[in-house]
Amino acid sequence: MIERLSLTTRLTLLYGLVSALLLLGMAGLAAVAVDRHFEALDRDTLQDKVELIQDSIARSDSASDLRRQLELALQNHPGLFVRIDDAAGSVLYASDGFSFPAEEGAAQGSDALPVLSTWRQGGREFRALSASAPRHQGQSQELRIRVALDTVHHAHFIAALQAALWLYAGLAAGLSGMLGWWAARAGLAPLRAMKARAQAVTAYKLDQRMPAQAVPVEMADLAHSLNEMLERLQRDFQRLSEFSSDLAHELRTPISNLLTQTQVALAQPRDAAAYREILASNAEEFQRLARMVSDMLLLAKAEHGLLLPHTEAIALADEVRALFDFYEALAEEKQIRLRCSGAAVLSGDRLMLRRAISNLLSNALRHTPPRGRVEVLIDSLPEAVSLRVENSGSTIAPELLPRLFDRFFRADKSRAHSDTDGAGLGLAITQAIVQAHGGQASVTSTEGQTCFTLRFPRP
Repeated sequence: MIERLSLTTRLTLLYGLVSALLLLGMAGLAAVAVDRHFEALDRDTLQDKVELIQDSIARSDSASDLRRQLELALQNHPGLFVRIDDAAGSVLYASDGFSFPAEEGAAQGSDALPVLSTWRQGGREFRALSASAPRHQGQSQELRIRVALDTVHHAHFIAALQAALWLYAGLAAGLSGMLGWWAARAGLAPLRAMKARAQAVTAYKLDQRMPAQAVPVEMADLAHSLNEMLERLQRDFQRLSEFSSDLAHELRTPISNLLTQTQVALAQPRDAAAYREILASNAEEFQRLARMVSDMLLLAKAEHGLLLPHTEAIALADEVRALFDFYEALAEEKQIRLRCSGAAVLSGDRLMLRRAISNLLSNALRHTPPRGRVEVLIDSLPEAVSLRVENSGSTIAPELLPRLFDRFFRADKSRAHSDTDGAGLGLAITQAIVQAHGGQASVTSTEGQTCFTLRFPRP
């Protein structure tokens, strides 16, 4: 059941329990100290009476004289009981209406040092001292003296003190519990504020942040972590929203083309050549849709860690030159110079890396003006292998650089697809392939020079 209690209730119960235990411990110590104090007082009182009786025995001439002196000396001491025996066991003096326990005499005997003994009789507690004294001056025969004191007045005081201590402990424990509840509730107030902020977060309201500056130091790390999480969620949700919008836009065009061409074809009878032409056009749109779906599946696998490369030794310079042969016709058409420098061997998936480099070369050739240049620089560093694809052309705005690897992102939203079948997924696929190999992809653009860099760590 305690697992279902709130943190405030748990802290309150714990605080109240600890306070009650401490107060009960203090009350117990106080009771023990009072009892020991009364025991010391009783010992002093009894010792004083023993000395008084010993003095009376020393000054008495006979048993009757002893009884007379003791009655005069003890008549104003209520609760005090005395018994004097000789060595033969005869009682020389005994207080009326009181009897010492038989074991008391046997236990005490004729000890040289008086020992304080305690027993209960008739619902009362008694304390006694035993001592010895010579019968008369100059005689060796000793008398046994036993003096007892009724502690009823101590018992009444201790009972009243215990009742007061119990009442105080109960009230103090209750007050401590209330203070503990207030302290726990006040201390957990920042958590309630964070809860309210968290409840206000929705898919359309991700700008809420935790009050990291207004919470205690112990909760500041939690607040900062939650704020970072909300920042990531807001950023990813924004990217997801933009991706959904771009995906709908990209799919709408080919589907609209297919629908329009099909409706036109069905509007009136046509000859076989016209139908073949319409089907060929539809096939191109279907191929474009198939490539888009394949690219989306590749990116989904990359995000879920399912894009596992098959590693082998790859000479990057050879792969780049092979791609130069593939793009040579396009480069000659636009009079663009292709150049590769440097060499390095990388362990990775040949087909995946070739596709990543091909995407960069295709992107560079597409955005390089006529008579421009595209250069691939390969560097073999001690800790990494770097491949850079540089091209001349327009400078990309700095605020657009971080988004170039986003899906369906284009710097020019109004750009048509007259010169390419791409769907805006090439750079996103390149980044996914590089990350699958444990590397990083980055881009810079200054003074008419744009450079995409792929950096792979060495095994």
